[in-house]
Amino acid sequence: MNPIEAIQALKEKMSESIIGQNQLIDRLILVLLADGNMLLEGLPGLAKTRAIKVLSKHLDCDLSRIQFTPDLLPSDITGTEIYQPSEKEKFIFQKGPIFSNLILADEINRAPAKVQSALLEAMEERQVTVAGSTYKMEDLFMVMATQNPIEQEGTYPLPEAQMDRFIMHVVIDYPDDNSELEILRLNKREQSVQSNKAEDFTISQQHIFDARKEIGAVKVTEEIEKYMVSLIAATRFPDRYNQELRDLIDFGSSPRGTIALDRCSRVNAWMSGKDFVSPDNIHNVIKDVLRHRIALSYRARAEGVNVNQVIDKIIEQVAVVA
Repeated sequence: MNPIEAIQALKEKMSESIIGQNQLIDRLILVLLADGNMLLEGLPGLAKTRAIKVLSKHLDCDLSRIQFTPDLLPSDITGTEIYQPSEKEKFIFQKGPIFSNLILADEINRAPAKVQSALLEAMEERQVTVAGSTYKMEDLFMVMATQNPIEQEGTYPLPEAQMDRFIMHVVIDYPDDNSELEILRLNKREQSVQSNKAEDFTISQQHIFDARKEIGAVKVTEEIEKYMVSLIAATRFPDRYNQELRDLIDFGSSPRGTIALDRCSRVNAWMSGKDFVSPDNIHNVIKDVLRHRIALSYRARAEGVNVNQVIDKIIEQVAVVA
């Protein structure tokens, strides 16, 4: 089974257990292939936790779940040194839950900034430093952090530096009525004692690494590169286009957004069976890539303009390459 066949099979298997959230499945696999981290926002009960558990079930890897709470300490995530009087080296490092392949950081905004920042080095540098010693993360590593858009009492907003380290900020909503009916039936089947479990399907980590090599070979022309740069520049200098856009944006994306847009566009093209990036691939991922990298102005918030609408305006204003 070649990499694209393995990824398509993984996607199909996940769809059997997660109904009505096709975008979530697609984005979860996309971020994994892009070697990034994802911030997932959605109301309770929309299969956020279930999605990453199903991914780990069908992928030969380990999963750690960290429930973020106000009393969580940084050492609860990274690990700490334990005194062992019987050993030659008195202090032995005991690894925390961050040392796994897939990390579910559940309700990340419920922990204070000091704890949130404990993830920064692991997410960006793929290493953790404790008591002057550096410990490398696994080769296959991804953080999927979740946050609840309601019940903001007792939460700590994520700092911009940490938000920028998520390659995508994905927002999911309720499933439609037909999907809801299928979810109900699926739950009944899973609870049934007489239900026959389907044969487990698992792909190896090597399939992910091989897919990443093929994605790295996806062609991005100079015109497409310039188009991506122009889209990012429009978030920083909206006055170059029109006054309306200028009045809606306070500040725009960092260069990390340009890199993320390129990586995610290449993955989207590869998953679509193409060996080159087109403007459609950029448009398919741009909202999730830039949603958390654009700060709206007071006027935009007062008028009820959301970031998706602003990104739509940017796409309209920036000329598409031929």
